[in-house]
Amino acid sequence: MTETLPLNRYKLEIHLPEGVTFSLPLAGPVSRALAFLIDIFIITGLTAGIEGASGSIRALYEDLGTGLLILSYFAAWLLYGILCEYYWRGQTIGKWLLSLRVVDASGLELKFYQVAIRNLIRSLDLLPVLGLLGVIVMLSTRRLQRLGDLAAGTVVMRNHRPSTPNIEALVKHRYNSLLEHQVLCARLRQRAAPEAAAIAVEALMRRDGLEDRARVLLFDDLAAYFRALVDFPAEDIEQISSEQYVRNVVEILYSASAKRKPAAVMR
Repeated sequence: MTETLPLNRYKLEIHLPEGVTFSLPLAGPVSRALAFLIDIFIITGLTAGIEGASGSIRALYEDLGTGLLILSYFAAWLLYGILCEYYWRGQTIGKWLLSLRVVDASGLELKFYQVAIRNLIRSLDLLPVLGLLGVIVMLSTRRLQRLGDLAAGTVVMRNHRPSTPNIEALVKHRYNSLLEHQVLCARLRQRAAPEAAAIAVEALMRRDGLEDRARVLLFDDLAAYFRALVDFPAEDIEQISSEQYVRNVVEILYSASAKRKPAAVMR
């Protein structure tokens, strides 16, 4: 759905083939540093038990105990970052608390190898000299990328909260047949990437300013993305346009009334 994504210093600019540009905010160094510290505290707690065990070993074999302690910290840091960012779609606990997320710098789905590479190199940031080098590199790049991000092709963005004070007006109170399938709606909320949801909202807000062809292509791409996440019954989607499908999806993702709607009775 996207082409190469040039980045300004503080925004991730997504240029779609249809000639439409969307901007998402990049995370700054302060919020990233705070998330980093939170993760360090968590990992320190996780390795406290291992440190006690290594102390007993160190009493008998000093070098072995010290080596075990260093290895355990490295393994815990690496596994914590990889597992959290891969299964939580680019977030650790620290990033979640600070509303940050790792995303692919080309607008594609974040891959496991990218998560592994950035976390392997991030482990080196714990070393004073390399950690300082990583900060210098991040501050000197237009993409605010540290060494791990450059190697993995990733950036860290702030979770985008679009300014949509009246979702009900945006969806124009049209009948949404997808809301009859609450289990599928819940699955869609779970699987939809926040940045894709934000783009869908902005597309609806700017739709009247788009050229006809660009508008059709844009909503076709967005609808294809959301359809790939969840299979709603064919009879509920085959008669609606791509734009209406995206509008229905936005209502599911953002509308409070849609989230409170009771599930349909199965017969």
